[in-house]
Amino acid sequence: MLTHKMGTFSGRLRHYLDIIDPRTLFVTEVRLKESVKLLEDYKHGTLPPGVSNTQLWEAQKIKQAIIHPDTQEKILMPFRMSGYIPFGTPIVVGLLLPNQTLASTVFWQWLNQSHNACVNYANRNATKPTPVSKFIQGYLGAVTSAVSIAVGLNVLIQKANTFSPSTRLLIQRFVPFPAVASANICNVVLMRHSELAEGIDVLDANGNAVGSSKIAAKRALMETALTRVVLPMPILVLPPLIMSFLEKLPLLQTQRSLVLPVHSLVCLAAFGLALPLAISLFPQMSEVEVSKLEPEIAMATTGRTVVYNKGL
Repeated sequence: MLTHKMGTFSGRLRHYLDIIDPRTLFVTEVRLKESVKLLEDYKHGTLPPGVSNTQLWEAQKIKQAIIHPDTQEKILMPFRMSGYIPFGTPIVVGLLLPNQTLASTVFWQWLNQSHNACVNYANRNATKPTPVSKFIQGYLGAVTSAVSIAVGLNVLIQKANTFSPSTRLLIQRFVPFPAVASANICNVVLMRHSELAEGIDVLDANGNAVGSSKIAAKRALMETALTRVVLPMPILVLPPLIMSFLEKLPLLQTQRSLVLPVHSLVCLAAFGLALPLAISLFPQMSEVEVSKLEPEIAMATTGRTVVYNKGL
């Protein structure tokens, strides 16, 4: 099979480094169609002579980065995993800007959770159709929770008279992490809550759907939510620590215009480190024993395990 060893963390990390490669954002429609056809030829044993393993791997990388595994449709560029870092880094920079006002806090949290909501929806398990009304409900709930948490934490810090101005500024820099982490959980659950109600398809060893499982849906959402808690840790914790050190250096003390570019580079590096590590925690196609699922699924297959698309 043309797959990585997804049973190990290192195997998944190599796999997801391909998925998030921003160079795939520039793949042309012609190249995408050629890649999909090459994989179809491989599947049916009709590969033309001279096709190398390297070409097959590159074709799979392109398809997995652009095409949704359930719908077989293209994911919009800003909401692909390969677009998460380039499109998300400016938002992270905005979230971590010092001396935030109430308006700027609301704006950056709204923008961040709007982007997250679209990424969560675009990379969901799509074995069941989701009405637009469900998307709107989830989006409003996710954004409202994020903004409320962030604003609430900021107000608490502003009212705390025990902190010196420098300490208060440092603490404010860390406010985005608990706000974003807790809001990210709400975002995943609210954007994908229809999966909990309707279940998701589970597949046997031959890739055939053997039933719809609410238990598998719950596992999928829990695993995805955990990655969304781990993801902002390096992104929102490391830059404030690094910047508090760098801003004391003579260069940034005298050249204040360099602070924002340096801050942006630090955020980009942290995002580039965090994303592949977080999404590698669990395989996208997760395996589960049928004995842990609904009885009707165990009756529908002779296999001991089934797989489901966790989503990303």
